[in-house]
Amino acid sequence: MAGTEIIFEVSEDELDGGYSASALGYGIHTQADTFDDLRRNVREAVECYFDDGMDRPRLTRLHYVKDEVLAA
Repeated sequence: MAGTEIIFEVSEDELDGGYSASALGYGIHTQADTFDDLRRNVREAVECYFDDGMDRPRLTRLHYVKDEVLAA
């Protein structure tokens, strides 16, 4: 039985722009040029991954990860 939520790690591509998201514990990955498009792509990817016979998590959480480098 699937958990109650699925968590995606979201990162921004600093060089090329856009966003990518990967589900933790699942083979679900997607990307988009804007954050709004990424949200739609994540929903679509989750729907495609969990077919009708599978229990789909009720919540999808996007965990935004941002790396910052500070000069000394």
